Amino acid sequence: MTELRFEGYTMPAADLGPLNPLPDLAGQPDAHANIQIDPSVTAEEAQYMGFGRIPGILPYMLQDGYNRVKKPRTFQAAVLENEHLVATFLPELGGRLWSLIDKHENRELLHRNPVFQPANLALRNAWISGGVEWNIGMTGHHPYTVSPLFAAKTVLSDGTPVLRMYEWERVRQAAYCLEAYLPEGSRFLLVRMRIYNTQDREIPMYWWSNMAADERETVRVLVPADKAFRFGYGGKIAKVDVPYVGDEDVSHSTQIRNSVDYFFDVPKGQRKWIAALENDGKGIVQTSTSRLIGRKLFVWGQGPGGKRWQSFLAKEGCAYIEIQSGLAHTQMECLPMPAVTCWDWLEAYGKMEADPAVTHGEDWDAAWKNVDAHLEEMLPNAFLESELLRLRQELDGKDAQVVSRGGGWAELEQRRLAKEGKTMPIGALDYSGSMGAEQAPWLALLEEGALPCPSPDEAPVSYMVGPVWRKLLEASVASGASSHWYGYLHLGIMRFYEGDVQGAVEAWKASLEKAPSCWALRNLAAACRLEKDTQGAADYLVQAMAVKNDVERLAVECAKALLEAGRPQELIEVMEKAPAWIRGRGRVRFLLTSAYLEVGRVDEVIAALEEGIEVDDMREGEVTLTDLWFKAQCMRISRQEGIPNDEALRARVEKEVPPPAHIDFRMKIQ
Repeated sequence: MTELRFEGYTMPAADLGPLNPLPDLAGQPDAHANIQIDPSVTAEEAQYMGFGRIPGILPYMLQDGYNRVKKPRTFQAAVLENEHLVATFLPELGGRLWSLIDKHENRELLHRNPVFQPANLALRNAWISGGVEWNIGMTGHHPYTVSPLFAAKTVLSDGTPVLRMYEWERVRQAAYCLEAYLPEGSRFLLVRMRIYNTQDREIPMYWWSNMAADERETVRVLVPADKAFRFGYGGKIAKVDVPYVGDEDVSHSTQIRNSVDYFFDVPKGQRKWIAALENDGKGIVQTSTSRLIGRKLFVWGQGPGGKRWQSFLAKEGCAYIEIQSGLAHTQMECLPMPAVTCWDWLEAYGKMEADPAVTHGEDWDAAWKNVDAHLEEMLPNAFLESELLRLRQELDGKDAQVVSRGGGWAELEQRRLAKEGKTMPIGALDYSGSMGAEQAPWLALLEEGALPCPSPDEAPVSYMVGPVWRKLLEASVASGASSHWYGYLHLGIMRFYEGDVQGAVEAWKASLEKAPSCWALRNLAAACRLEKDTQGAADYLVQAMAVKNDVERLAVECAKALLEAGRPQELIEVMEKAPAWIRGRGRVRFLLTSAYLEVGRVDEVIAALEEGIEVDDMREGEVTLTDLWFKAQCMRISRQEGIPNDEALRARVEKEVPPPAHIDFRMKIQ
């Protein structure tokens, strides 16, 4: 019999920390932004590349307050088990499938991260590796990747238990739901996805299921395709033949030197799947019904930076690759989703057992066709398609018993729609009883016509953007009900998000007239940065630090602004007045060390880098630590030898004075 149980799952875990109280007005860096499209990609294939990009992650708040000190922590786990498989989900971490174990061999089919260690790779910053991550809405690791989903349980008509996890995506304003189950006797975990566009307008939509598999020389990635879209950190996407790209066999990740994405072009009419198999022919395979057309391989590469990233996200010896499945051919694309529509599909995860002599042989076509034939025998494609129809009939209107709740934003939206006599078309997803402190200000605006007015010393607890809420707040401010510092602060954020920069500046200045706050001063700095006014941005941030100097991210922004403005000594002086714990945080320490170099304290800089500056929120593709190392060494040698500090010296230093491994995050082999 299949069992669904809820229990604890304990592992060493870093502290996720508090939400960043500063609104994301600049947007987060995206390695897939500003892509160049090679002529090898046709106009039809490139049709939606770049479609659906967003200016920032508002109304979400950034999750960048984590650390790297790991202590035992018990997470809620939802476990599905039958006679063949044990599947462990973590609803608190975006519903991630953390582990999938084949009971017959006690074999972990996924790469299971032994720790919880956030790093700066997601749309809201914090991201973790391992398991299977579900990404919805827009390009990048999604807003709930380390946040709780609603978790509930229900049953199919034959008594099979179903784990239902769901949330409300605030940027696209779409509901989404995962329904996982293990039929009795099944060797495959089945997961049905549903996305509801609840709007009366078309929206861009994105989905990728991101699986982590162990990286070893003996593992081969197989997919039914002989072409792929290749995207590297040079920013260009091109169509290439696979498995050989130059002298690299990209089906063996350990032969790929640099970090890269391969989006496989699975032909129309071909069953969609991807597998990572050991040299015994066994390993993880994922397949789906026809809506998911994309399949992808991502590798960190074999350079020291790629290997450093692997250990940074877990611990030494934890090498993995990502094999993925998505709505579009590539992750540069969103697809247009029609108004008031539901999209759904069914995915299957299980152990493949194919002929190792063929799957690891020289004949690429024979290798993937061997897996294709075994998959059809183990799990016929026709069964998946018919099972999806059954699930629609049985689950779309079926209630479930809620075990744990996610955020309260969907319930707030339901409350707003109710005032207009409308309902949200989301099937039987129960969002009730989930509102809390984050929704309280907006519920007050909705039902009482005014935002509350907290002390300017208190950090904002949440943000809201969009024309509907802006209209409500504009009216409330105009009436006088919300014409206080807090009302003007939020009004400025809403205006800025919609491109009304001048209106935003006026609102933030009005907020300061009502009451001085570091929050309005910081936002005015963001407006200056948009206008390339580096001195103005630095001035506002110095003022903000004078008002409140115990906000870590404010200190980070102030330090960055002073460096950009060419005022390193002032940076040092401002940070000397900040609390010691802020000066000790990795990003602040790095920026202070950068200022030391600018004022000539080169020996201190080299000593600090040799000791190791651990920047908790190191960004994917960021090479600031190694750049600082090379600049410091150039300054040292220039002084010692009395030679120019120029490009020739930089080239010499990069060759002769390699950076310590612990600060090297470069993902391209030099």
